[in-house]
Amino acid sequence: MLAQRNEINLQLLKVCDTALLALTFWFAHFLRYNRMIVLDGIVEIDPFPSFVWMLAVIIPFAPFFLEAQGFYNHPQEKTAWRSMQKITMAGMWLFVLLSAAVIFLRLEVPSRSVLILFALFAPCVLMFREQLEIANYHLKVRAGKVGEPVILAGEPECIDSLIASLTPVQKMEMRVEDRIDLDSRSIEDFISSLHEHSVGRVILAFKHLDLEKAQRAIEACEAEGVDAWLSMEFIPTSIAKPTFSILGPHSMLVFRSKPAAQWALFFKSLIDRAGALAGLILLAPALLVVAAAIKITSPGPALFRQQRSGLHGAPFEIWKFRTMYVDAEKQKLELQAFNEMKGPVFKMQDDPRVTPLGRFLRRTSIDEFPQLVNVLRGHMSLVGPRPLPVYEVKKFEETVHRRRLSMKPGLTCLWQVRGRNTVVNFSDWVRMDLEYIDNWSLFLDAYIVLRTIPSVLLGIGAR
Repeated sequence: MLAQRNEINLQLLKVCDTALLALTFWFAHFLRYNRMIVLDGIVEIDPFPSFVWMLAVIIPFAPFFLEAQGFYNHPQEKTAWRSMQKITMAGMWLFVLLSAAVIFLRLEVPSRSVLILFALFAPCVLMFREQLEIANYHLKVRAGKVGEPVILAGEPECIDSLIASLTPVQKMEMRVEDRIDLDSRSIEDFISSLHEHSVGRVILAFKHLDLEKAQRAIEACEAEGVDAWLSMEFIPTSIAKPTFSILGPHSMLVFRSKPAAQWALFFKSLIDRAGALAGLILLAPALLVVAAAIKITSPGPALFRQQRSGLHGAPFEIWKFRTMYVDAEKQKLELQAFNEMKGPVFKMQDDPRVTPLGRFLRRTSIDEFPQLVNVLRGHMSLVGPRPLPVYEVKKFEETVHRRRLSMKPGLTCLWQVRGRNTVVNFSDWVRMDLEYIDNWSLFLDAYIVLRTIPSVLLGIGAR
C-alpha cells in the first residue's frame, strides 16, 4: 500500500541522511586535519577518534530533529528556502544538544573549526539529496510509474469534494481506476469493479452515511482482502481529529481535540517534575528572602492560596507569593467597574490592592515561583494555559473557552510571551491558549520557555 511504501521510504531517507551526515562530519575533520581548510590558525587538531562522541550525538538525533521540523513532509511541495529553514532549525536544536553534552557531561570540543565546516557542508548535502529525490520523483511521474490504483465509491458530490481537496502531488500519487455511485449502482457492480481493476485500496466518501451501504461495501473489501478507507465527512468536525481505539471487544471511533502523543506527554511530565525540583532547590534561598520581605513590608501571610481550575476544570489549590493586601478580595467588588479585560477575567492597571513590593514581584514574575510546588505535585506543568480562579471559569460565556482546560495549566504559555497584560480581550487570550493546544509539541514548549526568560527579565507586558 501507498501508506506503507511512504513509511518505508521515510525510514530509508532517514538512514540515508544519517549516513550522509556522518560522512560529512568525517569529511570536515579530514579537511581540517590535513590543513586543506584552516579556520583557526595552523594549530594541529586531534585525530578523528577524539570526535567520535560528537558523531554519537549527531547520528541518532539529527534525523529526529529533521523529522520533528517537518523536513521530510511532502518534499515535492516545499520550496528550497522552506527546506533550508527546517534544516537550520534542526541544526540549532542539534547545537543545543551538543552544548548540553559539553556542559553537563564535561566533554571537550577538540576543534571548533570542524563543527563550523560541518555546519556549512551539512545543509548543502541535505539540500542536494532532497533535490535528487524530487528529480527522481518527477522522472517517475513522466514515466507513469507514480500512482497507486484505487477505486472511489460513495456519493458523487462527496467524491468530487474529496478529490478537489487534495494537492497536485497527492492526486498524482493515486490512479483512480473507477468511480462508483453507490446510490445508483449495486454492490454487485462494486464487487465486479474490484475484480476488474485489481486495486489494493478503496476510498468510501459519504456526506449522509448510509450504514447499510457502507457496511456492505466494507464487507466486500474485507472478503477481497482490500483496504477500505472511509471518509469522515459525514461527521463534520473543525478541530477534533478522528482515530480508532479498542474498548474491550468493541472498536471505538475516537475524536480527539487535544494532543494524543502519550509518549511525548509522559516525557513532558518528567521534564515538569525534574525542572520543578531543580528550580525549588536552586531558588530556595531566594524564596526564603522574598517570603521574609513580604512579611516585613505588609501584614499577612507570605503565601497566597486560591482554588484554581486545573486539567478538565478539576479544582486545585495554587500557591503564589502574596502581592496584595489581605483584604484584596473584599475590595474587588468595589473595583469591578475599572476592569480592563473584556470577559470573565479581572485585570486593572495600577491596582490599588497591590503592595509596593508586590508590584516588583509581579513585574518580574517572582510571585509565580511557589507554583513550582504545584508543578512538582502534578497539578500544573511548566508550560500550559495559565490557571484561572474557579469562580472566573464558571463565568465563561462561550462553551468553546472551556477547551483551554483540556491540557494541564502551566507557569507560562503563549499569552505570557505575547504581551501578557497588554492583551485586553479574553477571547484573544483563549485563542492563544487554543493555538498552543492545537500545535503542541515538546519543541513548542522549549520555544515558549526560551521566549519567557527575556519577557520576565525585561518585564515585557507586565504590570
